[in-house]
Amino acid sequence: MAHYQAMGSIPPKRHTQHRVPAKGRTPRQGDLFYEELMGEEGFGSDSSLLYHRYIPSTISGAREWAVGDMTTVPNQPLLPRHLKLHDLFSDKDIRSTDAVTGRRLVMGNGDVRILYVVPGADSPWYRNAIGDECVYVERGSGRVETVFGSLEVGEGDYVIIPRATTHRWLPKRSRKEPLRLYVVEANSHIAPPKRYLSRYGQFLEHSPYCERDLRLPVGPLLAEDVGAEPDEPTNVYIKHRGTGPGGIAGTIHTMPFHPLDVVGWDGCLYPYVFNVSDYEPITGRVHQPPPAHQVFEGFNFVICNFVPRKVDYHPLAIPVPYYHSNVDSDEVMFYVDGDYEARKGSGIGKGSISLHPGGHSHGPQPGAYENSVGVERFDELAVMVDTFRPLELGEAGRAVDDGIYAASWSRGWPEVEEG
Repeated sequence: MAHYQAMGSIPPKRHTQHRVPAKGRTPRQGDLFYEELMGEEGFGSDSSLLYHRYIPSTISGAREWAVGDMTTVPNQPLLPRHLKLHDLFSDKDIRSTDAVTGRRLVMGNGDVRILYVVPGADSPWYRNAIGDECVYVERGSGRVETVFGSLEVGEGDYVIIPRATTHRWLPKRSRKEPLRLYVVEANSHIAPPKRYLSRYGQFLEHSPYCERDLRLPVGPLLAEDVGAEPDEPTNVYIKHRGTGPGGIAGTIHTMPFHPLDVVGWDGCLYPYVFNVSDYEPITGRVHQPPPAHQVFEGFNFVICNFVPRKVDYHPLAIPVPYYHSNVDSDEVMFYVDGDYEARKGSGIGKGSISLHPGGHSHGPQPGAYENSVGVERFDELAVMVDTFRPLELGEAGRAVDDGIYAASWSRGWPEVEEG
């Protein structure tokens, strides 16, 4: 995303000497800072330059990290499914769960994985070397500390973290509502849809959000700012390509210093936050198709959100979606808030996921089509991921499948038999 930012101490010209000033604490006065280019697509796309106190390539140890159960099974027989994510973590589980190692795989394919976690503990330092992450904060609040700076996050935030960004998640303890995270891990980059952007990367006038809606890191953030010593040995958990399930492996690198050693950076690649309440819904006289609700895209998948909005105002409009077949995609809807009009009577509620696979014609539950006539507003909030390759079920998805959703359109007809 070509939205240039500069933060902290950087030299006047790139790839030139940048030295510790007279009042510098660490390293010694006059030493060079070490410049790192963090860039996408082999120097051919967005990048940022980061200036480190220490050589960023330095490691003092390495060992394997078992990233958890990444196995998936095909959705066979082909069925629409209802998954209850809030059943995945008990109150006891939350206390010892962190936002990195505690993620559970709901579903995925070769392009994207959808995971869920309810963390109560601070995460280790972490770097995803496979692809970008889009983390939706369903509930609660926390702080994300990164080498670019810190991000305060809360309910309704999309947190976009570029590939290979070293960061950690710190939940804020609350008796009222724990931090609940819906995680989309890509094998590619995640960005605003190209049709929202000019050829130079500026948001265009028809985009439902723009640069003013984005929250950027606050920094620089150094080890001493978080109560650590600059030369404190630190473990960094790395998710990377491998020969394990889903082609995923994990490694823990031990660095002989703290990862928060970036004194300044500039460029167009960095983490940022966008809150769903700042999304301006696109409406029309008749029902608008899902692309009107798109917020981000990656390779072979898109992310959409359905927000509270005025609905169709043609005098004969039917506001809920028409029945449709996902010819080229699987549709995953995560229900966050409100009463989703098209799913009334299906058992779906807050914290539910519906999976509507390609090859199955789906739409409103019985009665919802007729009952929506005359409705002027939908008070609902949902996050949708559409993929262009079939999704398989992970261990978490299989654990919370209600087993009866496929029959929710069949009132008055024989029950669906799976086997």
